[in-house]
Amino acid sequence: MRNQHTIAVIIPAFDEAMAIGQVIDGIPEWVDQTIVADNASTDGTADTARAHGARVVHEPQPGYGAACLRGIEAATGYDIIVFMDGDYSDRGNEMHLLTDPISSGAADMVIGSRTSGIAEAGSLTPQQRWGNWLACTMIYMFWGAKFTDLGSYRAISSASLKAIDMQDRGFGWTVEMQLKAILHGLRWQEVPVSYFRRIGASKISGTVRGTILAGHAIIGTILRTAFTTKSKNPISNSADRA
Repeated sequence: MRNQHTIAVIIPAFDEAMAIGQVIDGIPEWVDQTIVADNASTDGTADTARAHGARVVHEPQPGYGAACLRGIEAATGYDIIVFMDGDYSDRGNEMHLLTDPISSGAADMVIGSRTSGIAEAGSLTPQQRWGNWLACTMIYMFWGAKFTDLGSYRAISSASLKAIDMQDRGFGWTVEMQLKAILHGLRWQEVPVSYFRRIGASKISGTVRGTILAGHAIIGTILRTAFTTKSKNPISNSADRA
């Protein structure tokens, strides 16, 4: 089914020169376009990405969401958009787990769950596990939607991505997408994925400042959404509707 749909992969990257080549090389050959959204890297990430065959676009404003939005601008004309990190913690050989449910018409969005998959020792810090649990618990309390992870490895149909109109330019990007999927009634699924220790130092979970800022953005996004949306009715995922 995936061959009937065009697929683009967006990789937001900030100083990932040590890993980005392996990430790109691991992307399946059935993917139509690989886009690296270089987020003001200074270590040659863009040059390495080009050397490995990726299209590179530049986003000078720092921010994970800003890089993702820049990548979306470049990914026009594709049916399915995949997001993955540039640190080699996600693996391209599992990408079909994310895209196949969308290609078959069973889902509009698929989240790769690290917590329900097999995570290499040390790949998820205690603060990441706790933060995921807290955020997913809050989402369930407000909307009755059961997620296990806010992982960045995910796929979504282009039509759905356009409909939810993503806005966050920082650390709240992933949770914004999941909340908007609930509020827009998208059919979503979670699938277990493997997760590995990243190459290079983490700019978020590896620092106290990054952890605090990410946590603040995620929890803040959930609370703002909960108290500013008129409808908080629980919306089932596609598995519940089957």
